Amino acid sequence: MEATDEQLDFETIYAIGQDGVAKKKMEDNAKDLSPLLDTILEKVPAVSGDNLKAQPLKMQVFNLAYDNFLGRMGVCRIYSGIVKNGHQLFVKDLSAQAGAEGKTFTGKITKLFTFEGMTKKEIKEAHAGDIVMIAGLPEIFIGQTLLDNEEGEAMPAIAVDEPIISLFMFVNNSPFAGRSGKFLTSRQIRERLEKELEINVGLKVDSSDGAKYKVYGRGELHLAVLIENMRREGFELAVSQPEVIFKEVDGKKLEPFEEVSIFVPEQFSGTVIEKLGKRRGVMTNMGTENGEVKMMFDVPTRGLLGYRNEFVVDTRGEGIMTSIFSDFGPYAGKVSKTELGSMISMTTGKALGFSLANLQERGVLYIEPNTEVYEGMVIGNTVKGEDMTVNPIKGKQLTNIRASGSDDAIKKQSDLCEATSF
Repeated sequence: MEATDEQLDFETIYAIGQDGVAKKKMEDNAKDLSPLLDTILEKVPAVSGDNLKAQPLKMQVFNLAYDNFLGRMGVCRIYSGIVKNGHQLFVKDLSAQAGAEGKTFTGKITKLFTFEGMTKKEIKEAHAGDIVMIAGLPEIFIGQTLLDNEEGEAMPAIAVDEPIISLFMFVNNSPFAGRSGKFLTSRQIRERLEKELEINVGLKVDSSDGAKYKVYGRGELHLAVLIENMRREGFELAVSQPEVIFKEVDGKKLEPFEEVSIFVPEQFSGTVIEKLGKRRGVMTNMGTENGEVKMMFDVPTRGLLGYRNEFVVDTRGEGIMTSIFSDFGPYAGKVSKTELGSMISMTTGKALGFSLANLQERGVLYIEPNTEVYEGMVIGNTVKGEDMTVNPIKGKQLTNIRASGSDDAIKKQSDLCEATSF
């Protein structure tokens, strides 16, 4: 981790969060978290400088929350002063992303909360150093500075990354529609996305295309978390393939790039370099330590879409890859990806193990035996890159002859990924 000797000289506390206990030595009889809290008070230096409580109030919004009764709320850090419930505030905004650069407005706190673990607790006042949640300012936004006098100076704005990929969300119109969720209509999807916009500042939604909603996000993970949350809440919807967002500046076509950090065993580094090279990745740094290769790449977001599963397989589950948005750069040209064809069902019914055992020799399966399929459903991919229509419900012909061994095991894509993680 490239730590110095000074950084390695730290205090050690043994704690079990689930049991709510901490101890300085393993043989101690712990009852609560007092050893951890006492060590923090002893080792962490106190805030230096003037008495911050006596100074004018200054706090900044760094996150948003939403309540069905209180509306949009701001999560703030208090840098100086004291804030009270019912406090009249001046809000200054230096953020251009909120569409309110240089704007100043007033508002009154109607509810003041602090946090206890995962729950919020209503309080009457809080002071410098506290993290609070406030309600009563419907126009509150990340980066705004809240003051108790109009002459106070606003703090530097907090930058929010702009969206880099987009996809469509729309009503599920497959033959199996209505089987896996309770919120199915376009109106329900629209209302859920509008609610998400209240707190998800990096999200944008375009509803101009009728029943289709184009959702813009800051990356694969950003949109994947939204989709998974909606699924768990009971929403059933169809999602299109994600696409990157291009920009044109001074007549030049720009696309998003990401800084990719990769740690892999030496024997897999060549494959990774080759794959990312085909995807227009440019290596910026490389080093070897303890048999591990650390590499840094600048890769267009187009090149990373769909690569993570390949990375897991290519490195046998031993590689670590992280990425973060870098900037918009010149269009990188054509990206070469692994060409895979689709394995498409030609009929409707329940998939049988006998048929899938034969089909897995031609590609990778997405389903397992007894999965219901419909005509036109993609049930896997083919390694040769050509679409193939198959019959996954074909059963074994019944005869009096039996094989001495059992039927072959059926492997689907998730099994292959798990097998390579050991």
